[in-house]
Amino acid sequence: MASDKQNRVLVTGGGTYLGRNIASALLAEGADVTLILREGNQQRLGALEQRVRWYTADIWDVASLKGRARGHGTVIHTVGSMVADPTQGFTYHRLNVASARNAASMCVSDGVSHLILMSAINAPWVSSKYVQAKREAENTVKRMGIQVSVIRAPITYIRGTKRPVFFQMMSLLGRIPPLSWLYLGRIAPMPLDILARGVSRIALSPADGYRNFHAQDLRRLNKRHEIRGDVDTMHTFAAPQNETLPFETLDEDTPFGWIPSESDD
Repeated sequence: MASDKQNRVLVTGGGTYLGRNIASALLAEGADVTLILREGNQQRLGALEQRVRWYTADIWDVASLKGRARGHGTVIHTVGSMVADPTQGFTYHRLNVASARNAASMCVSDGVSHLILMSAINAPWVSSKYVQAKREAENTVKRMGIQVSVIRAPITYIRGTKRPVFFQMMSLLGRIPPLSWLYLGRIAPMPLDILARGVSRIALSPADGYRNFHAQDLRRLNKRHEIRGDVDTMHTFAAPQNETLPFETLDEDTPFGWIPSESDD
């Protein structure tokens, strides 16, 4: 059983599809969930609004984050972007590294001992600059003096939604031994509910030092019937009506999570 503090989890990027699905998975595990949203994203919560605590804040404004994580055992940081626009100031570093640094600083100032960083696996179809920024973010939070769990996630998909045949084949091959034990098992696209459920169970388990988790680890944290998709605990609260479900849910928004203001460094 998780302690009261360990059972309290804060999720940044709570207005995005990834953040909401992780929140739904946490609720299914009995967690006490807090979301940090970008101003104006409250309407995205749908039925989740009645089940979670939420605040609006700017991930690029450390002052606005102060005190938001106090009393929580874990912060799950989901903000980042696979797409950059340097002409608008949205560099990979700003979107992925600066946001992670501020989330880790919030943990330090608010006494949260465990940060889960949503990172990315290096795959042929993922931008090398994006992966490089995520590795820099990993190294940045590692130096902050807190326990860190890094989720090197593949791209994800919603079960039953249409997606390219190539990625369907990669997902299929990535589940078949011995390919599933090798590199393909790490990079093959996986169902979002498996990722969200695995992350939620990592959040509610005691953390120890610094650890990387890959797709195989997330699958092992799901039961067989959950991997088969025989249960549906994810979409009860996660998807407001009439919302388009994206294929690459790690990049639902452009930029994903928040758009920093022009005055941010």
